[in-house]
Amino acid sequence: MKHVNLLQKYLSNLAVLNIKFHNIHWNVVGNQFVQVHEFTEGLYDKLFENLDEVAELLKMKDIMPLSTMAEYLDNSDIEEIKAKDFAIKESLEIVKTDLEKMKILATEIRNIADEEGDFETVAIFEDYVADYSKNIWFINSILK
Repeated sequence: MKHVNLLQKYLSNLAVLNIKFHNIHWNVVGNQFVQVHEFTEGLYDKLFENLDEVAELLKMKDIMPLSTMAEYLDNSDIEEIKAKDFAIKESLEIVKTDLEKMKILATEIRNIADEEGDFETVAIFEDYVADYSKNIWFINSILK
């Protein structure tokens, strides 16, 4: 299964993004504070659900999911950010960039899983790709 390492990377990205989006959620400032605060909360809640789902998917394949922050940081390609006040536009641009990166990775995993006949992974990751597309659309609409 070529996509196993990608699943571990995806799991790691979810864990790092969960913390990163909490940081933005806590520290966003500006006229649309409440909307972006609530939007990022919805995102990290969903990321946490997906973290569990991907870990369980790995377990179904008899693979031990990564489970420490050190492992996540070693395997993730998501950049951490230090706490500060994040302006509305900056917050949304950071989130959008990360969601676009996750959409690309989710699409890659979905396509490799399809080639390998891994129907469970295909089904899960098709939903992830659709979710990313919807949230990227939301952010693009807000930024216009």
